Amino acid sequence: MPTKRFYTKYILAFFLVLMPYYADSQCAMCRASLESNGNNIKAQAVNDGIVYLMVIPYLLAAGLAYIIYKMYQKK
Repeated sequence: MPTKRFYTKYILAFFLVLMPYYADSQCAMCRASLESNGNNIKAQAVNDGIVYLMVIPYLLAAGLAYIIYKMYQKK
C-alpha cells in the first residue's frame, strides 16, 4: 500500500520536526526559588512556561489520536 507508507513517512517527519534538539524546562526548585524571591513577575513567567511545556505533549497526543481515529473511520 503506497498511501499507507506515504502517510507514515510524513507523520514521522512531522513529529521529528516538532521535537527539539534539546529541551530546556524548569524544575520545581527553580519555581520555588523564584516565588520566594519576591519577584512576582518572573515567578509568573516561569509558571506560564511550565504550563506551556506541560500542555504541548497532550495536544500532540490528542492530535495523533484524532488522525488515527479518522484513518480507521475511512475503512
